[in-house]
Amino acid sequence: MNERFFLIDCGEGTQIQLRKNKLSPARINHIFISHLHGDHVFGLFGLMSSLGLMGRKAVLNLYGPAALRDMVEHHLEFFGPLPYALDFHTCKAGTPIYEDSRNEVIPIRLKHRTETYGYLFREKARMLNIDKKAIDRYNLGLEDIKHVKQGKDHQTDSGEIISNSDLTLPPYKQRSYAFLSDTGYDPGIPELIREVDLLYHEATFLEADSDLARQTLHSTASQAAMVAKEARAGKLLIGHFSTRYKSENDFISEAGQIFENVTAVNDGDRFTLDLTRVRKE
Repeated sequence: MNERFFLIDCGEGTQIQLRKNKLSPARINHIFISHLHGDHVFGLFGLMSSLGLMGRKAVLNLYGPAALRDMVEHHLEFFGPLPYALDFHTCKAGTPIYEDSRNEVIPIRLKHRTETYGYLFREKARMLNIDKKAIDRYNLGLEDIKHVKQGKDHQTDSGEIISNSDLTLPPYKQRSYAFLSDTGYDPGIPELIREVDLLYHEATFLEADSDLARQTLHSTASQAAMVAKEARAGKLLIGHFSTRYKSENDFISEAGQIFENVTAVNDGDRFTLDLTRVRKE
């Protein structure tokens, strides 16, 4: 994301997948953990150890529930110390947990059996690009240009008001990706991820097993599709399927009845957020 590399969850096999996909662990400085169930975190300890053996010196940032620090520090009592520092960031729903000049990451509290968070990765708004022809047409000075880029209208020496839209190019489309890990269906989620370009939402069960989904605080394919539809998402990715089902096609069929642009994800899939669409590589 704008030259930043983020790892979301770290189950067993993470290092194998990184190698298979020719991704260097050394490029990862930020790891976001959704919750502390083993299939989402057991690979973290081996990855941290491998980074140390690779000679890492840079700080590794870990984001997640408050108990993540206790879990990691307890592990390091037996297998530490590491040759690099860890910086823990505790999630607070709705408050950006990571920010730089171009990006922000916002935790979303999910409904699961333990403290669990999804993450909304979103580009920050950029200043508007001014139409160069407008500079000469309206004799804009440096201060005028600054105000126009900030979204303000321009007043000429004669008092005429020139609309900002007549002075600037169409605004930059802020791209966004939401990762919603293990969670029961929550009708409040769509408002938090409104018009997200790409949404990953777990779909552990089919609707025929909706009672089991409620009991275990997981979602069905239909419920994932409802979240995508109500959020007006660009594209929906579904995964985390229970092994009781034989085919992913059943999930696609069920979700597709509610939200058409849906894909069942597989190891190694890559999706690119262009300025106008989501593209699978």
